[in-house]
Amino acid sequence: MPYVQVGRARIHFVEQRPTPASQLPPIVFIHGAGGSHQVWLEPLRTLGRRRRAVAIDLPGHGDSEGSGADRVETYRDVVKEFVAAVGLERAVVVGHSMGGAIAQSLALAYPELLAGLVLVGTGARLRVQPQILAGLRADTRRTVELVTGLARAPGAPAELLRQDADALLRTPVPVIEGDLLACDAFDLMEHVKTITLPTLIICGTDDRMTPPKYADYLHRQINGSQRTLIPAAGHMVMLEQPDKVSREIEAFLERLA
Repeated sequence: MPYVQVGRARIHFVEQRPTPASQLPPIVFIHGAGGSHQVWLEPLRTLGRRRRAVAIDLPGHGDSEGSGADRVETYRDVVKEFVAAVGLERAVVVGHSMGGAIAQSLALAYPELLAGLVLVGTGARLRVQPQILAGLRADTRRTVELVTGLARAPGAPAELLRQDADALLRTPVPVIEGDLLACDAFDLMEHVKTITLPTLIICGTDDRMTPPKYADYLHRQINGSQRTLIPAAGHMVMLEQPDKVSREIEAFLERLA
């Protein structure tokens, strides 16, 4: 498994490269709170057929070292260093939920490093319900099940929700807590209008955590952005409808090229 040193931590990532090598802009996938590169495996395989595609495990997540962070800006700077360490130039950054917050922060702080943005199931502000923050330590399993239940479209099978909860609990609880605090503190409502990079915004029609109105706001604020809603999908749209998400991103990348 590939790793790269970023600061004091070894950061794990997975990648796919086409043969022969492509001159198309590379793509970097960033997962959300408590997640890992696993949520991006299907789009990674699909989009990596034509361009270099990389999915990172943020510090403290997946197979990466580190203890996580409680500020989006901290993760932003880790991703900036990671992109340089693995030799990605002018990448398109794809971020889900907290990963979308990181992507927005990157676009504002370091626009010269990026070729474009894909914001998936995210918003310019990501408030977290107080009962989730309070319940994470008081009743971890029940709170995680509440979160993962909200993350899928209504009617998701119970076994699938159990698997989602088990996957989230592989991340240490203090790391999950830090991620949720980072989301709760994140607020770019007054700043996203200054993003000038080509941007695609994707949201599931049944997203109950970052509903379509969040995508609508981003679309109105980011000049020239494109917005698409994916039917029959919730917050985990890239897991629920991976083929549709991949097609939308591929079409955006073709227009970008």
